[in-house]
Amino acid sequence: MRKTQPTVFYDGSCPLCRREIGFYQRQDSSEAVRWVDVSQARDRDVASELSCQAAMARFHVMTHDGTLKSGAAAFAELWTWLPRFRLAGQIARLPGIVHALEIAYRLFLPARPLLQTLARHADRKQV
Repeated sequence: MRKTQPTVFYDGSCPLCRREIGFYQRQDSSEAVRWVDVSQARDRDVASELSCQAAMARFHVMTHDGTLKSGAAAFAELWTWLPRFRLAGQIARLPGIVHALEIAYRLFLPARPLLQTLARHADRKQV
């Protein structure tokens, strides 16, 4: 795994995640980020300390120096690599802020399956 760019591990089977990651991928400088859809990967395709199952359960980013971050800290890391979000990423990295964002992220996770179902239903209506 290259250590020169951050790597985003995301659940491409999740319609919410696909939409969000697609939004980030359309941003300036998104080519500076390596994007790994763990729903299509095998454990050997992700970080040695991260299984596909763990990567599908929470958002993860491996920093350019090989540090693995998850949840709010992972979002903060990603945002610092995208010019439109750089300031938000720097603010989010602040100790009190990242902790509050992590609490919000943990509150979101139990609602994620219901939101995924709603998103899949909406996707079917658009087809």
